[in-house]
Amino acid sequence: MQTNQFKGVLIMLVTVLIWGGMFPVAKAALLTLDAFWLSAIRYGIAAPLFAAILYWREGAEALRYRGRFLQASFYGVVGFSGFSILVFAGLSRSRPEHAAIIMALQTPIAAFVHWALKGTRPANFTLVCITVAILGVFMVITKGDPVHAFAGGTFFGDMLIFLGAMSWIIYTIGAVSFPGWSALRFTTLTSLPGAAGIFVLTGIASLLGYASAPAGATVATLGWEIAYLALLTVVLAVLFWNMAIGYLGALNAMLLGNLVPVVTFAIRIMQGHHFETIELAGAGLVVLALIANNLYLRGRSAASKR
Repeated sequence: MQTNQFKGVLIMLVTVLIWGGMFPVAKAALLTLDAFWLSAIRYGIAAPLFAAILYWREGAEALRYRGRFLQASFYGVVGFSGFSILVFAGLSRSRPEHAAIIMALQTPIAAFVHWALKGTRPANFTLVCITVAILGVFMVITKGDPVHAFAGGTFFGDMLIFLGAMSWIIYTIGAVSFPGWSALRFTTLTSLPGAAGIFVLTGIASLLGYASAPAGATVATLGWEIAYLALLTVVLAVLFWNMAIGYLGALNAMLLGNLVPVVTFAIRIMQGHHFETIELAGAGLVVLALIANNLYLRGRSAASKR
């Protein structure tokens, strides 16, 4: 048991490092590629790999939709197309640390979505943690001055990132509609139509002049960035996430996942970016609030099993 927990912690820490580096790497790639084409190339590589892995792990039968194609396509397009294009489009106008902090709010935002859709009111402690986390995000984005949020167009970018986070929340909630499907099968059978949606949207954006098809030589110059974003952040990290949940349980995996913004901020510091004290304090509030809520939920879960 201890060995499995140790493996789970190591696997999750690797996942945190990968996801923590996603936004700085994507920001660099977006200086050359637009959000549409970066997403198209990313999932053009990742989706077929998911299909190959699913075939290897669960067989050809697992690749069948069994009457669920339209439903899976809806969640795939909303989740993968909406998330990737919106987040990358927002990141091109914002900063990696903003993206990491906003994405960290997905869990508390999901609590509000459940409250609105199913009437399941979050506990008072969770609501306090959400309030503190939102305050922390406000501190990071505004640096204590609301006017600063609109400087350089970052506010619009942050709103796109937030909408991307909402898209992924809808996708995550949709997973419960597919009982009997493994996490790998749900990911694969939604990523395929999701990738198709990205290709269609990229084609439309290119025709309308909002995106520009890159030359092959241009793509080649971004070889390691594309490999990182497609192979590591999508395929390997998702597989590791599922493995970590198997070893540790969802709550423990999420607890370690809250460290993703810490990794992003550390990378930005190593890149030479100087953060103001209020930004670091805000990021600390977000991480501490999320960890506190996670520990509270773990306590409630343990108490309910007694």
